[in-house]
Amino acid sequence: MTGGGRLAEAKALLRRLIAIDSVSDASNLPVVDFVEAYLRSLGLEARRAPNAAGDKAAILATIGPRFDGGVVLSGHTDVVPVEGQPWSSPPFALREESGRLFGRGACDMKGFAACVLAMVPAFRDAGLKRPVHIVLSYDEETTCLGSRDVIGWFGKDEPLPAAVIVGEPTMMAVADAHKSVATFRTLVTGREAHSAMPALGANAVAVAADIVSEIGDLARAYEEGPLDSRFTPPYSTLHVGMIRGGTARNILARECVFEWEFRGLPGVSSASAMAKVQAFVDAVATPRLTRFVSGPAIATIMEVDVPPLAPAPGSAAERLALRLTRSNQTIAVSFATESGHFQAAGLPTIVCGPGSIDQAHKPDEFVDEAQLAACLEFLQRLADDLAR
Repeated sequence: MTGGGRLAEAKALLRRLIAIDSVSDASNLPVVDFVEAYLRSLGLEARRAPNAAGDKAAILATIGPRFDGGVVLSGHTDVVPVEGQPWSSPPFALREESGRLFGRGACDMKGFAACVLAMVPAFRDAGLKRPVHIVLSYDEETTCLGSRDVIGWFGKDEPLPAAVIVGEPTMMAVADAHKSVATFRTLVTGREAHSAMPALGANAVAVAADIVSEIGDLARAYEEGPLDSRFTPPYSTLHVGMIRGGTARNILARECVFEWEFRGLPGVSSASAMAKVQAFVDAVATPRLTRFVSGPAIATIMEVDVPPLAPAPGSAAERLALRLTRSNQTIAVSFATESGHFQAAGLPTIVCGPGSIDQAHKPDEFVDEAQLAACLEFLQRLADDLAR
């Protein structure tokens, strides 16, 4: 197939993938079914790793000999919601305009998946000496846990790869580092009373506001360091994104809950951020909450903990990706990916994929057609490399 024919195939596959609504709170099985049927039509089988509920699954397809030393091409099937976003056209229908392909997931990251699938016939027919492993996961946009079962197969009942390429949007630059992300939910439970008689109760909203203010102070402290100029921003960040509580203006609030996140530079642990907040809760917030009555409490749970991707200069993944992109330098990105889980399993990993993260999660999300073409060239060089 010529380069133009392969690009046309990638665009056709992207159209089909975007048409499948795979927002994270819904099942991704329609995407899995489509991918499996496509692979089967090319004489290939995929292995599923279902979640506990059975309504989602990651898949693994291996092309080439079942030897160690191959390369993983990893992406996710889920996308973020579109509700409330002012799209110019239906978000789950591909729209082409001025060399851009619009639709939910076009950039993050069904564009990469479409390119990989379009390359399957070339991988199959290339006479690979080392295999390509295609991994498509679920829940990357919520927990980043959907790839972990498949990762656990490598080196056990599946061949051990030499390198992993996660195709999140980097404009086809090679990213060797990204921040961690951890999300938390803090519940402040107070006691209701008339607002004219504060000594009869405990105001959960007021104490939650104290903790949120402390998180803001800690966020500003992180701006002072540690710093890493490769990232934008060059420091770890703390952020409170949601808060709700109370029933009326003149009632001391019985309950207030807020949700917050920490994005840490490699080497700055999520546990350390939670410990700083907890220290304030123990020393200041809880005594304030229980000043007049006993029983009120504050509880924080960590809902998501995605590890960072730490730089590994000279790793097999870095050397391969730089050779395939014909580049001599790497970048760092501030968003989190599944790469940290691959790296934590001992697999050399980088991030490199089509499109810009600036377009992700927005209305009128798009990927440039030229970026898909560049990704296909990258994957063809990978096929050539693995066939040597």
